[in-house]
Amino acid sequence: MIDTHCHLYDEAFDSDRAEAVARAIAAGVDTMLLPAIDSHSHAQQELLATAFPNHFHQMMGLHPTSVDDNYESELEIVHKKLFGDPGRYVAIGEIGLDLYWDKSHLDQQLDALRRQIRWARELNLPVCLHVRKAHNELFGLLRDLNFNTYRGVMHCFGGSLQEAHHAIEMGFHIGIGGVVTFKNATLAEVASAVPLDRILLETDAPYLAPVPHRGQRNESAYLPLVAEKIAVLRGIDVDEVACATTLAAQRLFSL
Repeated sequence: MIDTHCHLYDEAFDSDRAEAVARAIAAGVDTMLLPAIDSHSHAQQELLATAFPNHFHQMMGLHPTSVDDNYESELEIVHKKLFGDPGRYVAIGEIGLDLYWDKSHLDQQLDALRRQIRWARELNLPVCLHVRKAHNELFGLLRDLNFNTYRGVMHCFGGSLQEAHHAIEMGFHIGIGGVVTFKNATLAEVASAVPLDRILLETDAPYLAPVPHRGQRNESAYLPLVAEKIAVLRGIDVDEVACATTLAAQRLFSL
């Protein structure tokens, strides 16, 4: 299985990072993708990918919650890394819109997202989108860009089934993680109904640990719990989920 979104470079793993990687591999999760947040995360992200080159792939981008009045300088760093060494990265991400905590920088978030999506087109890379309380704004931006189709994933999908279908129609995959195991999670409806070949597995570790680890630190070794829940929801074997989602990830990220 492929964990298409995890932050194992986060300080939450400072005490047992190598052990967490070993646990993931032992659990059958031998490939993990590392999204960027901002310039503060780049060094740790690169160190981890260098230490375990057969198991990690990097993304590069500016997270929407890191977009502030100094976002231009952060975007310059992202641009320099992407265009200076494009073969290093499998996607531009995580990028997007987040209006959950703060709406005061919406214009800057929109500008940063537009520019990074255009860079993805130039470099023929998929995008990894973080969208929180901003699906209407996101779809409006994508319509305004007016590209025929898009390549990427709606990471940690939190929208409705209708919004999931709309995203898939535009070319996106749906990232499903530990939230699907939560009681009464609306994500269960999405995981049950969207085409299996459009689902990507992810943990978003150290965040959003699946049941029975909810509330604890998440890690990539817990990804099989997500696959098992999707299999139960769809009434299929977990191996079918693992195979389909792995193939989808390999195709999208050219792994």
